[in-house]
Amino acid sequence: MTSEWDWRNGQGLLAFDDPEEWDAAFERGEPHLGTAVIGLAFHSQLEEASPRIVRAMRLPDGLQRANAFVAAGHAARLNGGLTPELFAALRAEGLGGVAEHPIRDTLTFVPFRDLPPWFKRQWAFVTVHDKLEYWGQRVRDAVGDARQALRRRRD
Repeated sequence: MTSEWDWRNGQGLLAFDDPEEWDAAFERGEPHLGTAVIGLAFHSQLEEASPRIVRAMRLPDGLQRANAFVAAGHAARLNGGLTPELFAALRAEGLGGVAEHPIRDTLTFVPFRDLPPWFKRQWAFVTVHDKLEYWGQRVRDAVGDARQALRRRRD
């Protein structure tokens, strides 16, 4: 079977839409599997893309592994939900690493009622943390503005 995809350079793989071809490429050890799995997230059903995204999350190449997490974030955004396997893979990676943005995408685009318990706790944590960070920045800005006003007044 001859592939129409450019696995060597990775060009065009964001349009990838063939789960069986992805499986064959995985078996051949092709590079750019993470890039192709982003294409699957865009162009395939979640149930078809999910097991491939999870497999790509375990790739040894750090960039392609990161692309798999990007694919999970896109899947959450496009589908308004994730499969139990994707929820589990994101939870295993946790906040603060390569899964930070995909987890935040999940918390943003998946309805709260559809989130598993760990994600609900993360939603509460992230919401409070972000609000405190916002208020802290507002205070720092106000203090900076007051200092500038005092300097101008002294001059």
